[in-house]
Amino acid sequence: MSKPATMSNFHGAHNVTTGDITNINANNFYHNGGRSRNAVKELQEHMAAGAMPDSAERCDAPKCHPETRVAVQNELIGWIEHGDEEEEPNRIIWVTGPAGGGKTAIMGSIADTCQRMGLLACGFFFSSFTGSTNRRFKRCLVVTLAYQLVQHPALRDVGERILSCVEQDPAIFERQLEVQLDRLLVQPLRELRRDAQLPKIILIDGLDECQAENDNDLARPARSPQEMARRNEADQKEILQVLLKAVNDPTFPFRIIIASRPEAVIQSFFTDTAHHITKRIFLDNKYNPDADMMLFLEARFAEIRREYKLSSSWPSQDVKEALVGNASGQFIYVATVMRFISSDSPHEQLEQVMTLRRSDASANPFAPLDALYTHILSSSAKPLLAVRWLSLIFCTGMLDDGLSGKQYPVQFVQPFLEASPGEASHVFKGLNSLIFVPPTDDHTSPYSLFHKSFTDFLRDRSRCGSLYVDNPTDLFSTRYLQIWKDKGPATPLDPLKKEEFLHWFMERFGPLTYWSPLFTGLEQDFDSYDVGWWVRSQDVFSKQRMCGDPSQHTCNVDYLFCIIHTNCVWYQRCRPACRYIRMELIKELKKLGWKTPGSLRLLGHRFRHYDVTDDTGISQPITHHRNGDDSGVNSEGKP
Repeated sequence: MSKPATMSNFHGAHNVTTGDITNINANNFYHNGGRSRNAVKELQEHMAAGAMPDSAERCDAPKCHPETRVAVQNELIGWIEHGDEEEEPNRIIWVTGPAGGGKTAIMGSIADTCQRMGLLACGFFFSSFTGSTNRRFKRCLVVTLAYQLVQHPALRDVGERILSCVEQDPAIFERQLEVQLDRLLVQPLRELRRDAQLPKIILIDGLDECQAENDNDLARPARSPQEMARRNEADQKEILQVLLKAVNDPTFPFRIIIASRPEAVIQSFFTDTAHHITKRIFLDNKYNPDADMMLFLEARFAEIRREYKLSSSWPSQDVKEALVGNASGQFIYVATVMRFISSDSPHEQLEQVMTLRRSDASANPFAPLDALYTHILSSSAKPLLAVRWLSLIFCTGMLDDGLSGKQYPVQFVQPFLEASPGEASHVFKGLNSLIFVPPTDDHTSPYSLFHKSFTDFLRDRSRCGSLYVDNPTDLFSTRYLQIWKDKGPATPLDPLKKEEFLHWFMERFGPLTYWSPLFTGLEQDFDSYDVGWWVRSQDVFSKQRMCGDPSQHTCNVDYLFCIIHTNCVWYQRCRPACRYIRMELIKELKKLGWKTPGSLRLLGHRFRHYDVTDDTGISQPITHHRNGDDSGVNSEGKP
């Protein structure tokens, strides 16, 4: 095996300057002058720091339990060290297998081992359900890999060439992925002097979790799940194509391990396009997962026995064997079982697990996991409401930032969902083996899941059974309209926090307009909504200097004005809800000095239908518009 790289006397230093030589937040990397410092800063600003194998964000990421997954780890390390010696060497290994099989834990352990041995060049751990948002997107991949090469103590010359590229082309971060890979990785590595001490491997984990970014067009209707899935697949395929192009370059010195679920687009790529240079490792019974899970259970039960002062004979061997049998090779099952058992009264919790309905795991390997998920959810005081909340939070994207895709923190989501103070604690009580709830003094973290397989369960009617929620977006509409009626959340908030919440709440109207339950609520009870309060709030937030997106508030007024009219018939009078809300809007907006449709424009609305992208609704405040527009009103907003 290769010897670890020699440590510098400056190892771990931060911003230490000696003359004009500076170490910038690096292990051992040095460079000269201010221009290179700026290039490093540019890389840092465009990378996904949380996706690096040794990032602080991944400090609690799953790793293989000691003495488990030994066979597959040995196979991977052996290939990394000696794969070039094979008669027909492969350039890529694809590690795959079903959800919950331990792929990320294996990749995390391989990263640690390679780091100690000096074999790891760089890596990227995608994550679509936890961690920072930029770990989801392809745009951060190449930059994050390049940054790690810059900081690698054995690749200083390569680092200089990467920084030079950034200095010469500051727009490199906006270029296509293929161009980025060529200029930031492939070209700088071409002049690399081959050495036995050089790193050998790049690790890419969770490729199937790479997601396409949302458009910046706020007026564009929300994409359907099918369209989003196609865009996700296109980005995943693009990543595979550029990585394949890199390893096919004879001067490229590294091999690559990619881990993912066997999704169709990835499976097709490795079967049809890259089969000649790819070795496939499928995590099945060949690697004896049952023995590894037994070791894991032994260790975790020992911890629980020590904590609760339980008998050394608890639990019996038969119980442990039954748990391993139920897992059907899925580590996520035994991990979830142990979180559930250790959460409270281990004896009782284990008895509950063991009395769950027995299923034929050979016919449906997810059956024991589904039974466990169902049982844990049923322990909530309000199981169906808990599933509605979880589905809305984790499966719809409606509680994510529309542009970044980042989930909003609990300080906004909790008061939005609660119909009464303290309801969140009631609903989520007993679910701590499935979901992480930030402590009350944490105002920036979102709710998060322990494993992505839980969202697969929530989305599948055949697995979720009687707990399945058909339209979780209905809950969003219900809560939005109730908060509108009440002019605030049910949860008492101090004035500053309430203002922050209402700002966030007002911005949420845009995404909401694409879901029909909103109109049903407005139609049935239209005169109970204070349109004036809603418009005044949108106006206030749109004019605030610190408003994150002023245009969203002005768009929201347009949305309401246009959408409430979409179901009117041209040869009849507008529906009562439409007449009431549109007239209230016009009245209030005139008071605020906004431009509003004149009589002719309103008459024209009668004969056409339009969506929110049409320029036929409310205009922005008069201070934002040029003279001579055709809104049908004068500068005072009068017809």
